[in-house]
Amino acid sequence: MEKVSPSNAACAVRFTPALWAGTLAAEAAAFLVVTAATLDGLVAAEEEGGLVAAIFSIKLAVLTMGIMPARETFRDWTPTFLYLLTIATLGPLLFGYHLAELNEPQDIITCAAQQKAGPSTSTTAAPNFPQCIPMDPLQFGLVSSFFTLGGLVGALCGGPVTTKYGRLKAMLVASVFAAIGPLFEALATNIPLFATGRFIAGLGAGASTVIVPIYISEMAPPHQKGFFGSFTQVSINIGILITQFLGLFLSRGQLWRIILGVGGAIAVAQFVGLFLGGQESPKWLADNGQPARAKRVLRKMRGHEANIDEEVMGWGLESEQDMDDEEETLLSGEDHMGNHSSSENGGAMDGQPEVEGDRQQEAGELTHSKTAAKVEQAVKTIGFLAVLQNPDMRRAVLAVVMIMVAQQLCGINSIVMYGVSLLSDLLEANAALLNVLVAVLNVVVTISAAPLVDKLGRKPCLLMSITGMGLNSVLLAIGIMKAVPVLSAIAVLLFVASFGLGLGPVPFLLSSELVAAEAVGATQSWALAANWVATFVVAQFFPLVNEKLGKGQVYFIFAAFAVLSGGLTVWLIPETKGKRDADEVWGRKKDGGRDD
Repeated sequence: MEKVSPSNAACAVRFTPALWAGTLAAEAAAFLVVTAATLDGLVAAEEEGGLVAAIFSIKLAVLTMGIMPARETFRDWTPTFLYLLTIATLGPLLFGYHLAELNEPQDIITCAAQQKAGPSTSTTAAPNFPQCIPMDPLQFGLVSSFFTLGGLVGALCGGPVTTKYGRLKAMLVASVFAAIGPLFEALATNIPLFATGRFIAGLGAGASTVIVPIYISEMAPPHQKGFFGSFTQVSINIGILITQFLGLFLSRGQLWRIILGVGGAIAVAQFVGLFLGGQESPKWLADNGQPARAKRVLRKMRGHEANIDEEVMGWGLESEQDMDDEEETLLSGEDHMGNHSSSENGGAMDGQPEVEGDRQQEAGELTHSKTAAKVEQAVKTIGFLAVLQNPDMRRAVLAVVMIMVAQQLCGINSIVMYGVSLLSDLLEANAALLNVLVAVLNVVVTISAAPLVDKLGRKPCLLMSITGMGLNSVLLAIGIMKAVPVLSAIAVLLFVASFGLGLGPVPFLLSSELVAAEAVGATQSWALAANWVATFVVAQFFPLVNEKLGKGQVYFIFAAFAVLSGGLTVWLIPETKGKRDADEVWGRKKDGGRDD
């Protein structure tokens, strides 16, 4: 089989309608096969190890389908790495959880269900603790969108904080906000308190969506960065699935408060997991003048038998052995400097030891100078505004912001946040069940498509994904307008499957692949800020636009955005698959100094 070089990866897969149709057919087949193959394992895992074991049973079943060779898959999967991956991705999981938590119980929370049941239905379960909070569609949209406003602030702050203080400390702070917000939500008695809780939860979720993709990219094995980078979107989808599943059983009476409180419990579990067993990103440590500690953390992640020299040298440092030699020389030089004065006072027995001592001292001073230079070079990070003033990075920021906005304006959150109310008239009682099926499909497709990001490349996956969403937006609009339940249901499923193929996971990868290390935090903040603004627009205005235009017609607007996004992707997004750094991605020549 002919091997495709990384430099030609973007041209290796020609995007055609036939290729897209074949991909969707493969997705459908994979969904059926994986669902059947995993049912027994899922039940057993639930009985033995709970939700985490069940999630990993799904992942392992998909991986054993032959999408990725087993040996290559498991080689670097040490217990430490899997633990850190699981704990870190609870942050994006909470983003998906809060994004969809109001979808299923919307009518119960807003008193709409009680009003439909008749005036005799009480809306107060106890004094000062109402069973529901009366809200019209505009007020409910405002409460929903407050989560995105908090996310915007969290995203803007998350980049500078994680760049200055490290990934681990930033994740700990984000988990604190993520734990406090749901407490306000679950105990809310009025709209302001409810909105405050949503805003605080958004702070934690917004920061996590900036920090965690960077953390995963920096700790993932180099040959599997695309695969593990997709876990950000996988975790978001699992969060959506959990809250939709809980909504099936808890959307009545006061039980909706439990749905909101579970998000806080997950955040507490993340905080405890990070506090007890979290590790700082080895690359951040190396970039901030702590190469020895970075090496120890990386060794713990990869296992004692793994060869980490190539990865260490990729940070711009010496190999592991050279670093050991340098540390030994440094310590030797320091020891000699401590004893040098006593040697001078006591006199030398002969000249040779003194000469040798001088050489060691010079070596120690040289090593000190090299280390100091590395530290000075490492801390020169690029700020939030400065990244736009750098001509080498301006286009990268524009590209990442564009694809993040496209992720939302193609319409995915119209299904995630409002799917039940959107389809309730058409599918009646089956609307809630369809949303759970959509959440399951989203998880399975995103996991099964994760290896494709490394095999086909980022750009082909994006183009196939955007095209699929655009076509199915048109089909969904027609299905809703013409009241064709079967067409609407199929269009929704294919719409979500197309999102999981590329537009879901790939944007989170690009902000850490299109710029140099010193600009990743600032670029990620710009990207997630744009994403949260677009999410706010959809969350706030989708119910109003859908009502004004007539149900279904808004999806023609999403289809138009898909066409625009596809064109901008072709023009702005370079292929990053197999590229070592931002200079290679953009075809720039290095000057011999620091990149960018």
